[in-house]
Amino acid sequence: MKFYSGFSLSNDRQLFEAYIKDSEFNVCGFSYGAIQAFEYVLHAKTRIDTLQLFSPAFFQDKSEKFKRTQMMYMHKDKEAYLDNFLHACFSPVQIDASVRLQKGSAEELSDLLNYEWRAEELKSLTDRGVNIEVYLGSEDKIIDPHKTKAFFLPYASVYTINHAGHTLQNKDR
Repeated sequence: MKFYSGFSLSNDRQLFEAYIKDSEFNVCGFSYGAIQAFEYVLHAKTRIDTLQLFSPAFFQDKSEKFKRTQMMYMHKDKEAYLDNFLHACFSPVQIDASVRLQKGSAEELSDLLNYEWRAEELKSLTDRGVNIEVYLGSEDKIIDPHKTKAFFLPYASVYTINHAGHTLQNKDR
């Protein structure tokens, strides 16, 4: 099993243990890591049965102004931006102290904000026999779970975790 972490995070795999399929033919990613996992599977020449995308970074529904504003805040005060980002990721629960904040770069932020998920690429994976699973939190403060679900639903099994945020953690767990 291969796991890709979210933007500026490490040790975040453990947040998704309840959902991860333990198989050597499984690839997973959280948020920005979902993009990396997708790209890995898209170009892989080896057998992959399942691609699990946890709160995939889906910003193609956002305006260019929104994206420029995010970049401006990152350049203006990176530490404050990353702190606000981490709090928004974990909302509505407390930040899990075992998850580590890394020095995410402006280039990585730009990559995830401007990434375009393409329906034909998702379809090509399903045509290859890859089972795509998407997990979303109903109270996600980073991405719009309704628009994300609508986009992925034709190509994936989409699961919505009630009362959960971007990290799929909720107060009931």
